[in-house]
Amino acid sequence: GMSDRQDVPQGTLALMVLRTLSVLGPLHGYGICGRIEEISGNRLTLNYGTLYPMLRKLEVEGAIRGEWRTTENNQRAKYYALTAAGRKELARATSEWHRTADLVGAFLAIRAETP
Repeated sequence: GMSDRQDVPQGTLALMVLRTLSVLGPLHGYGICGRIEEISGNRLTLNYGTLYPMLRKLEVEGAIRGEWRTTENNQRAKYYALTAAGRKELARATSEWHRTADLVGAFLAIRAETP
């Protein structure tokens, strides 16, 4: 139920944003929010107040580029797209996560020695 939903774990939001834009192409902030919740199977709760500072940070760092456009229902919204630098950062963060997962996996796999 709703109580099973969790906040986005620290340090994963940037990766989720970059990966979402990498696969789905340019999206506006609320679109990114919705897609992240959807991709998580609605296990994550993400509000725009949490996402917005991350979008600003990624834009300042040059990983994404924002451009104002008109949405389907005639609203002005900033659409974010991955840049070449963002693609590089995504590749770096992805391999780091795989390394971390392998490392943690080794500890989750240990069994007590049987005499």
